[in-house]
Amino acid sequence: MKADPSAQRRLLDLAGLDAELARAQHRRRTMPEQTAVEDAETTVRAHRDAVVTARTAVGDLGRDVAKLEQEVAQVTAREERDRGLVDSGSVSAKQVTDLSHELDTLARRRGVLEDSQLEAMERLDAAETDLAHEQAALDAAETALADAVERRDGVLGDIDVLEARRGAERAELAKTLPEDLLALYDQLRARTGTGAGELVGARCGGCRIEMDRNEIRAVAAAAPDDVVRCEQCGTIVVRTEKSSGKASV
Repeated sequence: MKADPSAQRRLLDLAGLDAELARAQHRRRTMPEQTAVEDAETTVRAHRDAVVTARTAVGDLGRDVAKLEQEVAQVTAREERDRGLVDSGSVSAKQVTDLSHELDTLARRRGVLEDSQLEAMERLDAAETDLAHEQAALDAAETALADAVERRDGVLGDIDVLEARRGAERAELAKTLPEDLLALYDQLRARTGTGAGELVGARCGGCRIEMDRNEIRAVAAAAPDDVVRCEQCGTIVVRTEKSSGKASV
């Protein structure tokens, strides 16, 4: 293939833009800011689960306390009714005896219920404290997640701007290149990741391998408009003033 030396030199500019775009794509795939967001999301999910568990415990204990309060109230009401009958003098001596026994039983029952109620209320207080702690941890985790998302989105925005600018520059530069030369460059870049490289000394800019003497002589003997390729990697070798001996064009 033949191509004007100036067009071949423009391949180096094209390769530079492609390398920058490739780095941007790699940055997008491997950005630590995305990992930070994913870690923060995992933390938020864990705290949300903990809040749900704590809230469920508070709800269950709240129902237990309410049930015990109701039972205490029922026993107390029964005591007040029986005591009222005894105090009224309207019942027989046998009924007074029976009511006295029932009052003793109700008093013991109320004592047990009140102890259980107190214990349940203490557990409820502890559960509410746990819920408040877990909610505070969740709030902090959600704030950290929002910060991580903001940092990631900022980096993504920078990458988007860079890719848009370099993509536009590449499109304009590609228009100045011969179609067959550009097609070969794109084919090589798709295959190996590098379409063209500068020959510096005897070192290929694509694979970074030193050419042997025979290859250097062949490059030096090539016409300025010959499109020369590296025998090792197949990359288009662009000859410049940095190239060895007569290989420079």
